[in-house]
Amino acid sequence: MPRKTLGITTVQVLHAVAVGTRYGFDIMDATGLPSGTVYPALSRLERQGLLRAKWESHLIAQREKRPPRKYYQITPEGKKRLLAAAEKIRAVERTLPRDLASLEGAGG
Repeated sequence: MPRKTLGITTVQVLHAVAVGTRYGFDIMDATGLPSGTVYPALSRLERQGLLRAKWESHLIAQREKRPPRKYYQITPEGKKRLLAAAEKIRAVERTLPRDLASLEGAGG
């Protein structure tokens, strides 16, 4: 069965992790996406083997007086899929007019 193409928000989340954003709230800040989008995406990416996750020590969280964080890391397969998705996005961008304002009056 062919792999499903990654959606734009999934690409945003995967990219944030790939460039070093490691836990949920930081991923939300980096992408501008809400928790109701980020956390399901993280779970899905982990199930698909594109991310690996590990809980930090409860002692660290306790010392900092906050809940433990779940840290994410992109897997080799995740990098491969992210690069493929980025190339598809770039290909679509090349087909769009540079000045999208020119489409405002177009029928459709």
